[in-house]
Amino acid sequence: MSRLSWDEYFMEITKLVSCRSTCLRRQVGAVLVRDRQILATGYNGPPRGLPHCDEVGCLRELSGIPSGQRHELCRGLHAEQNAIIQAAVHGVSIKGATLYTTTHPCVICSKMIINAGICRVVYWDGYADELSKEMLCQAGIPVERLNKEAP
Repeated sequence: MSRLSWDEYFMEITKLVSCRSTCLRRQVGAVLVRDRQILATGYNGPPRGLPHCDEVGCLRELSGIPSGQRHELCRGLHAEQNAIIQAAVHGVSIKGATLYTTTHPCVICSKMIINAGICRVVYWDGYADELSKEMLCQAGIPVERLNKEAP
């Protein structure tokens, strides 16, 4: 039996968090970690108390909006946004944290990651958003893809 690395361990937790998503297109999870301690988690879905997409339908699907475009035309928040908001609501500083996410952040989330002081991003699956990658690189934030073959 091989022991999971810390990155693999936190990514497995991130994948479990994604199972709470009610998005009809893509289930995404995010976990913020500092000093090997989980600070906050998030998954994609609508704001608290509003109907979920699996109940009322996907606005983006109904409008024929391709993945990676027109992020503002969606009922849901992204997993990364929800993790950052959860930390803020509970007064938890995430400066210097690592963000684990099942999908590479979009440009909107990347701007939040930069301003929140997150110092590293580890992701599982790619996402076609070149501006996001460029901005994270310019901000000096290391972005690492965890090998998809990992357990």
